[in-house]
Amino acid sequence: MVHSTSTSTSLLHNNNRFLFSFNSSSISSNSHSNSLSFTRSLSPSPSPSSSSSSVSSSSSLCCRVARVSTEHLELSPPPPGFNFRREIARLSALRDGLAACATLHDKLRLLDADARVRRFFSSDRSRVLESLRLTSGELFLLKCLVAAGQEHVLCSGEDGVEAAAAATANTSSSVKTALYALAEMIESLDPHGSNGGSAGFRRSTAVTLNDEEIRNLESLLESLGEIERFYDCIGGILGYQIKTLEILVEKSFERHNVSWSQHMHEMQQCQVCGIDAPKGLDLTENTDYASQAALWGIEGLPDLGEIYPLGGSADRLGLVDSNTGECLPAAMLPYCGRTLLEGLIRDLQAREFLYFKLYGKQCITPVAIMTSSAKNNHEHVTSLCERLSWFGRGRSTFQFFEQPLVPVVGAEDGQWLATKQFIPLSKPGGHGVIWKLAHDKGIFKWFSCHGRKGATLRQVSNVVAATDLTLLALAGIGLRQGKKMGFASCKRNSGATEGINVLMEKKNLDGNWEYGVSCIEYTEFDKFGITDGPRTPDCLQADFPANTNILYIDLPSAELVGSSKNENCLPGMVLNTKKPMVYVDQFGRHRSVLGGRLECTMQNIADNFSNVYQSRCYNGVEDKLDTFIVCNERRRVTSSAKKKRRHGDKSLHQFDLKFAGDTGVVLNYAVILSLRNILRNAHDLLSQCDIRLPEIEANGNYVNLEPPFLILLHPALGPLWEVTRQKFYGGSIAKGSELQIELAEFFWKNVQLNGSLIAIAENAMGSMKINENGESILHYGQRCGRCKLENVKILNKGIDWTCGENIYWKHDVQRSEVFKIILHGNAEFEATDVVLQGNHVYEVPDGYKMKISQGNSGLAIQLDPIEESRMESGSWHWNYKIEGSHVRLELVES
Repeated sequence: MVHSTSTSTSLLHNNNRFLFSFNSSSISSNSHSNSLSFTRSLSPSPSPSSSSSSVSSSSSLCCRVARVSTEHLELSPPPPGFNFRREIARLSALRDGLAACATLHDKLRLLDADARVRRFFSSDRSRVLESLRLTSGELFLLKCLVAAGQEHVLCSGEDGVEAAAAATANTSSSVKTALYALAEMIESLDPHGSNGGSAGFRRSTAVTLNDEEIRNLESLLESLGEIERFYDCIGGILGYQIKTLEILVEKSFERHNVSWSQHMHEMQQCQVCGIDAPKGLDLTENTDYASQAALWGIEGLPDLGEIYPLGGSADRLGLVDSNTGECLPAAMLPYCGRTLLEGLIRDLQAREFLYFKLYGKQCITPVAIMTSSAKNNHEHVTSLCERLSWFGRGRSTFQFFEQPLVPVVGAEDGQWLATKQFIPLSKPGGHGVIWKLAHDKGIFKWFSCHGRKGATLRQVSNVVAATDLTLLALAGIGLRQGKKMGFASCKRNSGATEGINVLMEKKNLDGNWEYGVSCIEYTEFDKFGITDGPRTPDCLQADFPANTNILYIDLPSAELVGSSKNENCLPGMVLNTKKPMVYVDQFGRHRSVLGGRLECTMQNIADNFSNVYQSRCYNGVEDKLDTFIVCNERRRVTSSAKKKRRHGDKSLHQFDLKFAGDTGVVLNYAVILSLRNILRNAHDLLSQCDIRLPEIEANGNYVNLEPPFLILLHPALGPLWEVTRQKFYGGSIAKGSELQIELAEFFWKNVQLNGSLIAIAENAMGSMKINENGESILHYGQRCGRCKLENVKILNKGIDWTCGENIYWKHDVQRSEVFKIILHGNAEFEATDVVLQGNHVYEVPDGYKMKISQGNSGLAIQLDPIEESRMESGSWHWNYKIEGSHVRLELVES
């Protein structure tokens, strides 16, 4: 039992800083003889400042500073029933004993001495096991599973019920004959592997299981082996279960601002004394420094890699292949005419194209992609890359590493949920496994072989992360100032299911103070006393910037963490049990229970990069830290398309059927809002080019209405907005118009668009050439398609906005009329001083230039071959050059 005494709480409000002060007394339990107590003083004491390199002497405040002081609360006892602490103590002792064993034989002997294992593998079954001739490693895995209290996974029917009940009750009664079915199966299996199974299984005439069930047992052993290997830093299978139970104990407390499992840890290492809203560079205010930082990012592109965590199951998206009915991963979502993964690569190639235009050199960034087996994620992603010829980058510039699946547990008792005999319900273990997995799979060494020092990370569902200078400024600061980690952030929407970035203040037992920028997941807000809802004195979420999972990471620093042999290499372990897990159990019954799996959060690797000071710091500490943050407008940083929409949910302007099309019953408003943000960004960009556009109203005004226009611009037109703005000048875009530009060498001057204009170049950024390995490689700037429009009026009926089949976020729309330009190879198109009315499609062949002008009796169309001397560079091109902290363009006629 945990004995509670009275707890007092006070809220102090001083200088725009919210401070929570808690007085708590000791905690004791029947499994721990010692008492634990914390006392923390909130009274300030002067501290000398330390000096080191700063992010920027002119950095501005991202958001209003808020602070939470985490004085511990008295804890309430866990709910009656399953004795979590006794089970944790039993498993911890067993785990520690196994770690001390020198050989596998010794480990098996120790497991056999465990009462639960001894009961399960009783003497009357030893003959059956001997007949199976399992390897020692396979026996070890099965016995770890049983020792962890999950013997029901091996059972079916009523046996599974009894085994699960016995495990939950944690009693000393035997599990009768719970595994007689399994025993019969084992007894009749051929140990010699004539059927080709990895564990050497073959059915005899006496076996009652079919081939599928036998394969399931083999798959279970493989899965258990992965868990044991990957989670070796916390004790393998047993460590996974211990950590799960510890977090469930935390969640059972009446007040969640204190972690029971970390209570002991903090006694040994440090106390969290305060949480501040971090300061950082505001890219919208300090524009000169932001431009300089972005140039650092472009200049440093040869030192950068790219990492995509694509292994998530994306259950919230609910994406299904319309032809096969197969569940698909988020990377395969068709968005604005291409999959989300294609969008990531396009954004990266736009940065590489800008590097080429500035420095005249080809730069191909190595890309590491973390996948998983969930929803055939790995197969879908690799097949897409192969189908698209590796995006013209070559197979050698990609590296894939597959994250393991982990068991889902019930929130009530930590039991693994099972769908069939030998099949626990499993899901990816969160994107935080990326660091250890990258070390285990040699990803860091691969980046090093490519000469890369840092990397940028973004999630596939965030379709606006590369807008303007956010990513480039983030990477530029990280590289230039030798930072270990950086966050791209923005203002947080109250109630959103997203974490927050914080400045963490800790005091070590040796008296030193630690500071660092980190993240708190939304599932952990209660633990830190951060509430959600309407703005109130204790609602601090709005004061902290949002965590967007757009990161810069120093690769050697990340490798050091990923290679550590302790819990640090699995940062931010959480167990989100707030959502129901829907599955079909061993009986074929549809179940919905609260549960989750042990997840790691990749951004919390920042907790390993804190800076230590001998005394407390009060002002200016962030400029000296190894971690940093940059902020931008929310719609230029994050707009994740990741959440499924519940049928009939009308909250938060969540559906706009004209935006969503027929899939509105499936996809949540996040997909719809992401398109709105793209359109808002396009409005912000082009309105600065003296182009008149319809205003975009607030989200609430668009319920059941179509967007005011559709504008989709290739990122290589910039990607920096100051570059794009020099390619557009003057004119107007009428309400209901559509503009799609799919090329980088483009010029718009005084164009009036009322209808649809689509310009697509086969060679948008360059041309493909076959290398010595027979691969098609994109060479930037060579034989690009080009388009110039000057003093042109385009009039046509455009999109049929009344069509009920339009799906705007897919860019799948019906058009009544369109003016379309298709450029093959290095083809060029020019239109000057003309009115282009009605439906027209102009397709220009490779090596030719088409000119349209006003003739005596209508349009004069001229098609001429491009001179041989201009085949590579074109008849005109944009010349890029750096002036101070900005990029200037000059249109050069060849």
